[in-house]
Amino acid sequence: MMRRKLACATFILLSSVLSGCAAHGAYYGRYSAPPPPRYGVLGVAPGPGYVWTEGYWDQRGSNWIWVGGRWMHPPRPRAVWVAPRWSQEGRGWRFHQGYWR
Repeated sequence: MMRRKLACATFILLSSVLSGCAAHGAYYGRYSAPPPPRYGVLGVAPGPGYVWTEGYWDQRGSNWIWVGGRWMHPPRPRAVWVAPRWSQEGRGWRFHQGYWR
C-alpha cells in the first residue's frame, strides 16, 4: 500500500514538472533549422467537413522525423486549424504545436 502511494506521488510530481516544460504547446529544439517541408498527394477527405492538417518535422533525439499530415474533423463549427511550426529564437529553434482556434 505504501509503495503504491509513493509511486502515485512520484508520478504526479514528475508529470507536473514535465508539463511545465511544454508550456503553451511549445518546446525548444535544436540549433539547426528543420529540413524543408515534404509535399505529397492529399487524396480525398474521408467525409464531409474534414480538414487536411499539414505534416511537420519533429525532433527525436538527434534526428529529424517527419510526422505526416492527416485528415481531421474540427471539434466545433467554424474552427480553424493553426498548423504546427518552427520559429527561430536567438540561436535556437522553438516548436509550436498545432491547435484548433
